[in-house]
Amino acid sequence: MLNKTVELVKLWGDYEAQNPDCTIDDFFRHQASLAVKEKKQGAVPDWQLHPDINGRLMISIRRIGKYHMVYSNKALEGTGLDQIEEFGILVTIFNQVNPIKSEAIYNNVMELSSGTNMLNRLKKRGLINEYADQEDKRVKRLKLTSKGEETLGRAKVRVLQVAKLMANVLTDEDKQLCLQLLNPIGDRFVGLFQKQKNKTFDEIFKEMMTGGNSN
Repeated sequence: MLNKTVELVKLWGDYEAQNPDCTIDDFFRHQASLAVKEKKQGAVPDWQLHPDINGRLMISIRRIGKYHMVYSNKALEGTGLDQIEEFGILVTIFNQVNPIKSEAIYNNVMELSSGTNMLNRLKKRGLINEYADQEDKRVKRLKLTSKGEETLGRAKVRVLQVAKLMANVLTDEDKQLCLQLLNPIGDRFVGLFQKQKNKTFDEIFKEMMTGGNSN
């Protein structure tokens, strides 16, 4: 045990010497990344397309997201909801306490047209109501009906089961680390979706990368 402690202290000392402003969290993230790099991967033919580290990260996130959607939609059968996006809309309306329609839509990273269509379907099924804002009658606000609240309660149980199903291969410590590492990506893009919709990708790329990390 003493030898391992000495080894750990030495590793920390070497890392701190190269990164004077580092924290303990930085050190352990660095060690975790080294462990991943040491894992050998099978040989891949040279003619195949190989994503860089940014691409591999996005592919992993996208695939996990697709698996989550498939299992969530299956779990929602019989709850009164047809897809996970509907659950997200109901959660937003409940948590934000009667938001305006555009807030509910953009909070779920949806286009205004497709989000409006979804709200109309939920309204026809008796899950939500809309009413005019007291201060500005042109603005429509949303609220859950009693049926909507009951449906949300049933769906919540199933959605949490899906989350547990997908994440149970990780320890709680690993999950906290994942959140710590990935939250900055999500936080960076909050509110940008609708602001950048009329810009070209080249304009968005230049805007986002100027002064940032371009690795």
